[in-house]
Amino acid sequence: MPIIDPERLLEAVQEQMFGTENPGFCIKCGEEHDGCEPDARNYPCDEGCGNTVFGASELLLMGYGS
Repeated sequence: MPIIDPERLLEAVQEQMFGTENPGFCIKCGEEHDGCEPDARNYPCDEGCGNTVFGASELLLMGYGS
């Protein structure tokens, strides 16, 4: 499992819930992406990793915040 900073993931979930930001993260390279729905799955990664970007809330549900 790639390293996605759990603290940053929790911050991103809060941004989605209480703000106007929609961050997501690539599960292959760990890069943060903007414009992802909270439940986004398999969005394309700008770094060329394929369809590996997930919304922050979705990642939390998948266990990435643990």
